Amino acid sequence: MITNLYFVRHAHSTYSPDELNRPLSDRGIEDAKLTTNLLKELDINLVISSLYKRAIQTVEGIAEYIGKEIELIDGFRERLLSEHPIADFDKAISKVWTDFDFSLEGGESNYIAQKRGVEATLQVLDRFKGQNIVIGTHGNIQVLIMNYFDQQYDVHFWEQLAMPDIYKLTFNKKSLVQVSRTKKDELSLSNTVL
Repeated sequence: MITNLYFVRHAHSTYSPDELNRPLSDRGIEDAKLTTNLLKELDINLVISSLYKRAIQTVEGIAEYIGKEIELIDGFRERLLSEHPIADFDKAISKVWTDFDFSLEGGESNYIAQKRGVEATLQVLDRFKGQNIVIGTHGNIQVLIMNYFDQQYDVHFWEQLAMPDIYKLTFNKKSLVQVSRTKKDELSLSNTVL
């Protein structure tokens, strides 16, 4: 049975140390509207999101359009890189992607974050077989999930993600059979990584 998961990386957000409540920027709000218009063309059955405000805001338009409440699933929240501010973000990202067992103080290793995201994904595949599901999420956890199913999705792939970005992952039961990206020129995409 074929199930389609549309992973939606959130639109551009206004920086704040409050990860949970960081909102979309003005540009992000406009890009979320474009994202909604793209998703309206699909036969979406359900919308799921990370608990983080920026992810919810990015997919709330399609949830309203299909008349369904967003189901919040903690497993799709962004990976916690460290509990402290990071002086050299690029170096930290490089290290965790080089060694999946490495974690900064108070942070999640790639392995731990990936396990959390994959468990959430497999539960969605079990619960909603044969449906088209939008998942509002974040760049790093999205790519870690994709990497579990196909290792070509790595840190270099993550570096190319835009805000927002939409990838359709097609599963036959729990086997990934195809990955496709929405038409890039239809979204106002920035390559900003937050």
